[in-house]
Amino acid sequence: MCVKCHEFAPDRRRFIALSATSLAVTALFGGTPGLAQTHATTVTADEALTRLKTGNEKYVNGPQLCEVDLASHREQVARAQTPWATILACSDSRVPPELLFGGLGVGELFVARNAGNMVDTATMGTIEYGAEHLGVPLVVVMGHQRCGAVSAACAVVEKHESFPGSIGPMVDTIVPNAQALHGKSGDFVDNTVRESAKRTATKVATTSPIISHLIKEKKVKVVAAYYDLDDGRVEFFT
Repeated sequence: MCVKCHEFAPDRRRFIALSATSLAVTALFGGTPGLAQTHATTVTADEALTRLKTGNEKYVNGPQLCEVDLASHREQVARAQTPWATILACSDSRVPPELLFGGLGVGELFVARNAGNMVDTATMGTIEYGAEHLGVPLVVVMGHQRCGAVSAACAVVEKHESFPGSIGPMVDTIVPNAQALHGKSGDFVDNTVRESAKRTATKVATTSPIISHLIKEKKVKVVAAYYDLDDGRVEFFT
């Protein structure tokens, strides 16, 4: 799904707060106002999405084409980065974004990963930094087939299981998504993976004042996606 925000209309106080946040982020990372716009990628959100789709086809049909000249890429981006897509993905070792989108080089993707590809304060801040400071035009929230974190959330709903340490609270953030799909036709875990990615994309687009403002300005798009472990394909919900 492509998430668009049509209801963001900040009042004067919120606009001032947003501007202050922008300046604070810029100052925090050692830049100056306007740096993101001056050095941001020239790739549009639609072009970024096309690149990801083309890269995934390359990964599926000709993985040997995924080789990159890392030394050259490293030299090119050592002093500045201009990534053109932010990917929020699961920490699962079988889901490396740079590889499954065609063997992308250093400096092309801005990546945040955690079990279950959920958005917390740190992850939201990462996404906001990429969009506001680096000028990244596309945010992709990508779930994947047979996700362990989602499976655990489904086990909580179906079997009332519990998990130790910080795993329990982490899984609890996914449980509402599982509850919404419980009893529906189809595979419970797979349905929840897809729904969770969509809901997380909506959360990113609507609860972040920075992202929702950039969406309103048509500078950022947020989409959800699903990665199939078996065939290597990425399905985008646009």
